[in-house]
Amino acid sequence: MVYTLILFAHIMSAILSIGPFFVLIPLLKRMEGVAENVLDAQIQTFKSAIRLVKHAGHVLVASGVLMIWLGYWPWSTSWIIMTLAIMFASVFFLARAFKPTLKKFESRDHDRSHLIKKLNRSVWIYILLLLVMLWLMVAKPQLWQ
Repeated sequence: MVYTLILFAHIMSAILSIGPFFVLIPLLKRMEGVAENVLDAQIQTFKSAIRLVKHAGHVLVASGVLMIWLGYWPWSTSWIIMTLAIMFASVFFLARAFKPTLKKFESRDHDRSHLIKKLNRSVWIYILLLLVMLWLMVAKPQLWQ
């Protein structure tokens, strides 16, 4: 029963780690031609989504560790090692991809179009990283022995 609850928390946190990025895609398209005060509100929405993803990621990692500890998968399993490697890479990517770019919107001489393109590229890269990790967790491929 405990394992099932942890699994549920893990799945919910995975949804909350990926889902907000699909909301950000149309938001980025709308950011191009809006007034500055509307842009500020949209940037705050973007920051809130990133914050939600970050905290959901904490639950995702904690529940994943508990499931490995309570389950029968050893830490040396190839899909676990690859998931952890991609996860650590994505943590560094998340820290460098969004916050510095969002901060640049605060300067009055920013190139809005360039920053939006940069955010859009970062969103898609992060979605790809998350989907690869999701595939590894669902498919559990044996990548090596």
